[in-house]
Amino acid sequence: MRRRLLYAASPEMAAMIERADELMESAAFTAVKVEGKTRAGFFSCRDGSVVFVKRSAVRSRVAGLSQIARGSRALRALRGAKILTEAGFHCAKPLAAMNALESGAVRASYLISEALANAHILSHFALGRAGEPRRGYARRKAVADALASELRRMHDAGIYTRDLQETNIMVEDRAGALRFYFLDLEDFRRVSIVPHRRRMLNLVHLDRSIGRFVSRSGRLDFLYGYLGRELDRDARRKAVADYLKIRRAVERERRRRKA
Repeated sequence: MRRRLLYAASPEMAAMIERADELMESAAFTAVKVEGKTRAGFFSCRDGSVVFVKRSAVRSRVAGLSQIARGSRALRALRGAKILTEAGFHCAKPLAAMNALESGAVRASYLISEALANAHILSHFALGRAGEPRRGYARRKAVADALASELRRMHDAGIYTRDLQETNIMVEDRAGALRFYFLDLEDFRRVSIVPHRRRMLNLVHLDRSIGRFVSRSGRLDFLYGYLGRELDRDARRKAVADYLKIRRAVERERRRRKA
C-alpha cells in the first residue's frame, strides 16, 4: 500500500509514523484499545518519552473511497485539533498523521499524539478507579461544575462533537485548577451557532456513558450547572422535560438499530 504523510511535527515523528505497524507489534507497545478496526495504545520511545499511537482500518474499499472525499479519520483528527486549539480548548496534541492508500481508496489511517501522562479519564479522576477508595462529594461536585462550564463554553464557541463520552474526556489537576482534554478529535465540528438539540445530544451521550457511575441527583445537578443555575423553577422543569424527551428519542433509535 502507498503511504501518504498528512502531518509531522518533526522529521523524527515522520519517520516514526512510517513504522507505525511495526511499532504496534513491538514489546514497547502497550495496547489500550483493540476493538473492531481500531488498535491504539502507548509506545515507549528509546529516549524514555511515550507517545500514543492509533490505527484505524477501513472496512471496505467503498468506505475508503468515501474517506477520500470527506477525509480519513487521521485527517479529521487534525482538523478537530485545530478547531479546539484555535478556540482555546485542550486536546492530545497530534504529532504525526498518515494515510495508507490502495487503488485510490483509504485502507487505514494512523495518528501519533502526545501521551497525557498526568491526566486521567473523567470517571477515574472524579470518582476513583475500581478498587480504590471512592472520591468524596466535594471532589465530584467540583469536577462536575467545572466540566459543565467547559462544555457550555465549548458550545457557545460554536463547537460540538458527535461522540461525547466520558472515556473521550481526560482531566488534569494543574496546581488546583482543572484542565480538560478532549479525545477522539475526528468527531469535532465547528458551526456559527450550535443548535439547542445538538447541545442536548452531547449531554445525553455523556450522561449515557457516565450514568452508571453517578446518581440521578448528581446528573441533574450537572444539567443545571450547564443550563445556568440562575434559571427559575419553571424554566428548570421545562429544560429537564426537553432534555428527557431527547434522551428518550436517542434510546428509541438505539433499540431500533439493535432490533
